[in-house]
Amino acid sequence: MLLHNTRQRCAHHLQLHARTLSTTTTPLPDSAEVVVVGGGIIGTSIAYHLAKHGCKEVVLLERDQLTSGTTWHAAGLMVTFGSLSETSTSLRKYSKELYSNVLEAETGQATGFKPCGFIELATHPDRVEEFRRVSAFNRACGIDVEEISPQQVQDLFPLCNVDDVLAGYYVKDDGRVNPYDATQALAKGAKQRGVKIYENTTVTGVTKTNDRRRVTGVVVKDANGEPHTIESRVVVNAAGMWARQLGELAGVCVPNQAAEHYYLVTDPIEEVNKDWPIVEDPSSYTYIRPEAGGLMVGLFETEAAAWNVQHIPQEFSFGEITPDWDRMGGYLEKAMNRVPVSLNAGAKTFFCGPESFTPDLNPILGEAPELENYFVAAGMNSIGILTGGGIGNLM
Repeated sequence: MLLHNTRQRCAHHLQLHARTLSTTTTPLPDSAEVVVVGGGIIGTSIAYHLAKHGCKEVVLLERDQLTSGTTWHAAGLMVTFGSLSETSTSLRKYSKELYSNVLEAETGQATGFKPCGFIELATHPDRVEEFRRVSAFNRACGIDVEEISPQQVQDLFPLCNVDDVLAGYYVKDDGRVNPYDATQALAKGAKQRGVKIYENTTVTGVTKTNDRRRVTGVVVKDANGEPHTIESRVVVNAAGMWARQLGELAGVCVPNQAAEHYYLVTDPIEEVNKDWPIVEDPSSYTYIRPEAGGLMVGLFETEAAAWNVQHIPQEFSFGEITPDWDRMGGYLEKAMNRVPVSLNAGAKTFFCGPESFTPDLNPILGEAPELENYFVAAGMNSIGILTGGGIGNLM
């Protein structure tokens, strides 16, 4: 759950972290079958699924703490609607089932999944045509999506301005998940199957065969700053926005780049019902949902701002970027006009955090062409939570 401000969120996460005891306190091993680098939703999902599919020696290494980087501040949308890729749709469906039923049954830890519903708005005839095509394809993939009228949109989200809305596309059992809790549930499930998870452990390089063609392990700096080598048959780079820099240590190109991502959380609004669905409006570059008694207004502006192109700071973990109000003011006003009452509410926080994107908006998944047995799972383009379960299983 997103709390009043970033510092409170971090404190809450660290308290939860201390209670869940997801990490291993034993000394670093000298060898493993697979080493996964990165303790966000993707890395923990990969480790969990490797163990679930029978891999006996899996080690997950996290430079700071689980969820640090991008996962901790993700909005947590768990939406199956919207893709014309059968693969991506399957990843979303698998993730939703994992978060909604499987993980809690296996671990006893809730993921915070809430099937509040999801509505995609169409405000132009071209959008209606597009989303009807998407809906037909999604139905063929087993997603129960319904075209609804503007009045039905307003019935489901009474504060939504529907004056220009032509139709909505509604999936009743889509919703949202708590990214922190989902990651901790994956970590707990992984540990139950023998995965060793080490936090405060930085990977500083890889070892290779004499011909430099195949990876043979990783070199790390442990929590005490001491170097240690872990021999491994396979290494997985799931380092999120650091994946490019981690790849460079191995001579592997990972073309992803961190960019600013914004959302505003309003003060409590009396009329808001916490059970209302998520509304996404591409014409306003926004998604809006209830949050902490008010509303979260998320933004995907048309001209994004890259963040730290040359080098992502290693120490940037549970941090935030100073918002650029001048650049974002117009986008924010347009987005908030979709729910006009938000314009008169106070702003609890205007948050900016980095998320990593790729040139073609497709994730980077699979074995690196430059180095045998070195796999990459990065560049999630802001859908890492809603595909994270499926990507872990796929990898």
